[in-house]
Amino acid sequence: MSKAGPHQEQPIKALGTLPENASAAMIMLHGRGGSAEDMLSLSNHFDQSDVAYLAPQAAGHTWYPHRFIAPVAANEPHLSSALQAVDDTIAEVEKAGIPADKIFLIGFSQGACLALEYAARNPRRYAGVIGLSGGLIGEKIDTNNYNGSLEETPVFLGCSDVDFHIPVERVKESTAAMSDLGADVTERIYPGMGHTINEDEVNFVRDLMAKVVGE
Repeated sequence: MSKAGPHQEQPIKALGTLPENASAAMIMLHGRGGSAEDMLSLSNHFDQSDVAYLAPQAAGHTWYPHRFIAPVAANEPHLSSALQAVDDTIAEVEKAGIPADKIFLIGFSQGACLALEYAARNPRRYAGVIGLSGGLIGEKIDTNNYNGSLEETPVFLGCSDVDFHIPVERVKESTAAMSDLGADVTERIYPGMGHTINEDEVNFVRDLMAKVVGE
């Protein structure tokens, strides 16, 4: 059992196939003010019946209190607890027999930042890491926190060029950092888009999942 923190002992919501019967899993991380149920609803657009979808719930519907580009210390202990919540969820999936290279990490907004940060701090081959309107966490990206290789994990970063919450420069810096960790990164910047998820992003995820689940 992990050390207790703000997000420990929060529920993990699930949809789809039971992990012990699934060929792949997707860990889904909601944004600030969102919920596990909100995030799980996105799975309806992916058209994959053999996947276990799991969404941990943040305490107070917020993974960390300040902006993701605030100094890391300002977001503690919530950030470390959030990273541990992701780790605990992945551990449950692996215990059910699904290896890391069949596990997707996906998040929106604050959850996207968390998904990317977790993968960078815990690099190995995942099925895919998808950051929808997010970037790596910190006032500046501290590559000293990242050691190892993502082993050509497909990583997707999609964001508006005018997102008030997510500076496009940080998206580009995150693309570079994930590439340096050995990821196969796809970055798509959408002119004038709001802080939302668009059809092109959904289609990318659906196609990536189809490749992995079909293997």
